[in-house]
Amino acid sequence: MPDRTLLYPRKDDKTMVYLKSCVKSPFIEVGDYSFYHDVDDPMDFEHKCVLYHYPYVNHDRLIIGKFCSIASGAKFLFNGANHALGSFSTYPFPVLAGEWDLQTPVIEAWDNKGDIVVGNDVWIGFEAVIMAGVTIGDGAIIGSRAVVTKDVEPFSIVGGVPAKLIRKRFPEEQIQKLLELKWWDWDEEKIKQNLPQIMNSEKNDKLNAR
Repeated sequence: MPDRTLLYPRKDDKTMVYLKSCVKSPFIEVGDYSFYHDVDDPMDFEHKCVLYHYPYVNHDRLIIGKFCSIASGAKFLFNGANHALGSFSTYPFPVLAGEWDLQTPVIEAWDNKGDIVVGNDVWIGFEAVIMAGVTIGDGAIIGSRAVVTKDVEPFSIVGGVPAKLIRKRFPEEQIQKLLELKWWDWDEEKIKQNLPQIMNSEKNDKLNAR
């Protein structure tokens, strides 16, 4: 049976890690079997890919579901990357409060958009950027170097700058059935029994939901 506790899921391959076994921050949640691939050092995911994340200030989180595939160079840009839009200046004076003798809380230096939430079975392409406050639905695909500024619907393919809908992966009726089945929540034995159907869209109407 598959081992969800492994760090390196592929034997003799140090370019891919199961993120759940790699991530240390309590503000990053990762589901079983989701992996990150990086030919340089996938163990550096938190420092290279999760940027401007100051959870002790903003209380924001990165939540990644199960069975996600995250390509090299993907970036999750958190609220600390934002600058306040409602003031006359976008300059982050509160961050430099000591220089300007301010008592303003640092959190007021930027607009807080909230958590980044990635659903289950999501594929995030090479060097894609996901902005703070975005929710990506189950089964979605994010194109390489896309910049995702808005929520992405389940089983949608998006790409571009800013990212826009390219197409839905399946007809709406089929998408609803997959969302009801939630195969990613099945136990490993049941998933293994249904792999021929899961791996073939022409047969996914035969998935055993029992």
